[in-house]
Amino acid sequence: MKEQILVNITPQETRVATVEDGVVQDIHIERASQRGLVGNIYLGIVKRVLPGMQSAFIEIGLERAAFLHIADVIEQRQHPNEAQRIEKIVHEGQPVLVQVIKDPIGTKGARLSTQISIAGRFLVFLPQEHHIGVSQRIENGEEREHLRERLEKLLPQDHHGYIIRTSADHAADGELRADIDYLDLIWADIRQKSQIQPAKSLLFQDLSLQLRVLRDMVSEQTDDVLVDSRENFQRMTEFATSFVPDVLPRIQHYGGERPLFELYGVEAEIERALSRRVNLKFGGYLIIDQTEAMTTIDVNTGGFVGTRNFDDTIFKTNLEATHVIARQLRLRNLGGIIIVDFIDMDNDEHRRAVLDELQKALSRDRTKVTVSDFTSLGLVEITRKRTRESLAHVLCQPCPTCQGRGEIKTAETICYDILREIMREARQFNAREYRILASQNVIDMFLDEESASLAMLADFIGKPIYLQVETAYTQEQFDVVLV
Repeated sequence: MKEQILVNITPQETRVATVEDGVVQDIHIERASQRGLVGNIYLGIVKRVLPGMQSAFIEIGLERAAFLHIADVIEQRQHPNEAQRIEKIVHEGQPVLVQVIKDPIGTKGARLSTQISIAGRFLVFLPQEHHIGVSQRIENGEEREHLRERLEKLLPQDHHGYIIRTSADHAADGELRADIDYLDLIWADIRQKSQIQPAKSLLFQDLSLQLRVLRDMVSEQTDDVLVDSRENFQRMTEFATSFVPDVLPRIQHYGGERPLFELYGVEAEIERALSRRVNLKFGGYLIIDQTEAMTTIDVNTGGFVGTRNFDDTIFKTNLEATHVIARQLRLRNLGGIIIVDFIDMDNDEHRRAVLDELQKALSRDRTKVTVSDFTSLGLVEITRKRTRESLAHVLCQPCPTCQGRGEIKTAETICYDILREIMREARQFNAREYRILASQNVIDMFLDEESASLAMLADFIGKPIYLQVETAYTQEQFDVVLV
């Protein structure tokens, strides 16, 4: 398998795509005006404590106050068996060191934690703790213990806490030591700033996307990292030289005439990832609908007729859909609750095979994902950790015509709305005449199919009604002017 990471950089935004054997697997976009806040550390100030919700609102200098729940307070995490009360821990006006663990999404403010963690290349630094943990992705017990022992030897006896990342598996002791020193410097700088900076100050900001790529996304399977900006290629090589020297030989500057994302088909993949419908290879398709509460995915056979029988057709369509669903979750960065409505299967073996294939396909996801069993209605619930906006929320906005509903009223419906509006106005006011201002489609319908209805209303109220096209109006917009 050939894995490449493509980095497309402009002054306005940075876009990163992972491509495996020519197929785009995930896309990350960071705009200068919308840079994510996850990982940022602030000196916040408690605005309001809500004992009933066991939470508090913290001002950190954003448009909306951020949210801190008792479960994300360090005292509660350190003593999970003891019932802590948030009103006993924080009070209004209190300065508090907090870190963003979820970006503001929709109408929700950022979510905070008082447990500080700072990511390095091989380690995650936990300055308020003293234990050493190992990433859950490292499953071998002997290997976990070996890594823990190696790190213990490099640390002083009264050390802070650390989590060993999967990338530490092949790191030399010198590389681990350099990571420890780097994280110590960052923490010392944060502590110093917290003593002199005013409340609501940003004390630490995580690396930009192109540098996080080198720290977090490059793995042993990555063959090369292609960057289409010479200036940022220099920045990335300088960062790699200091912090991730093993990645340095794989960073390449792309200077071709054809745009990098177009060459590898990423632009077309982004367009497809914004569509509701996703076609499957053998004729089936998915319908993906994203709402604020959850995302629903409906699997359909479409034009796939199979080769044996109907059950076999359904089984093959569902199996194919599992891999496409896993990829679409990564491409679109869909998080929260995802409900998948597979085509109904009566065979229990088929259901188990589809669920196993789905879990296998989702195991490649860098983001934490859990999968439930089939419900009695044949639905599968997936939860995927959501820390940033989805691709659609980054690139799109609600349609000004339908206000995000995805549908608009027909011209006929608008005509009837207008007729009722004129009737209401006629009962309240004694106007000489009425003038309808509406879109071309609505006026055309009044002149054709609904001309008799308009004439009957004019006769009923005893006043003339005139029509006027407003080209700037959408189909649902209209005005009734009394003259």
